[in-house]
Amino acid sequence: MPTTPLGAALRRRRELVTPESVGLPVGGRRRAAGLRREELAQLAGVSVDYVTRLEQGRSAHPSGQVVEALARALRLGDADRAHLFELAGLVPPGPGAVSGRITPGVQRMLDRLTGTPVAVFDATWTQLLANPLYTALMGEWHGDDLNGVWRTFLGSGSRVRHTPESMGALRVQQVADLRATAERYPDDPRLRRLVATLRTGSPEFDELWRRAPAAPHRSARKTVDHPVVGELTLDCDVLHVTGEDLRIMVYTAEPGTRDAERLALLGVIGTQSLVG
Repeated sequence: MPTTPLGAALRRRRELVTPESVGLPVGGRRRAAGLRREELAQLAGVSVDYVTRLEQGRSAHPSGQVVEALARALRLGDADRAHLFELAGLVPPGPGAVSGRITPGVQRMLDRLTGTPVAVFDATWTQLLANPLYTALMGEWHGDDLNGVWRTFLGSGSRVRHTPESMGALRVQQVADLRATAERYPDDPRLRRLVATLRTGSPEFDELWRRAPAAPHRSARKTVDHPVVGELTLDCDVLHVTGEDLRIMVYTAEPGTRDAERLALLGVIGTQSLVG
């Protein structure tokens, strides 16, 4: 089937990546050793239909954010990542933009934490990568919902249970952090669009933005209402990667508790959709 250089490159690279190398479970019969389109889509946070259209040449102009996500999912090095941007007719983000690059060290760490829900966010709180257990715990997001601030103020929220007080504190923390990011990256167009959309769409965000609150993120215990395994109360810690401006969100359960049992159960049944 006719395609584009970008589509051919995506398919070729997808077929070279094994599921186990990116932390996905291996099971059932596979016609090839590489990733399925569904698996690449899940890793990159885009739809399967969009991956199909890119590979078949029916979509030839993805955004820089999508190309960055595909490069991460395919574990591309710097040279191959730059080539993928070139095939898409784009230039990789420069030093004045929020980085979406995940370093090899961070990637290897995530690959080893298969029994712990872990996700990586950029400085705007846009989810870059989540391991299967994190997705099973929190659900799968696409498009604007990948950004945690957008989801809090304009989206459908999350499975985390909140009181009015805890939701208010979360919103203050998110605005404070996003405002600090905007001060570090004043020329990033994607960040400016995000802030403009939030200020226009949410009067509460706009008020907090004008107040410029100071509220550093702190570790917290969060209760997640899961549709299959029920309620889990977990410790949520956010780690910052020095020099890369990344946030790593980690959920853990106290050993020997009902929450630990339910998290282990989720590790068995919650990722089965990726097997077969």
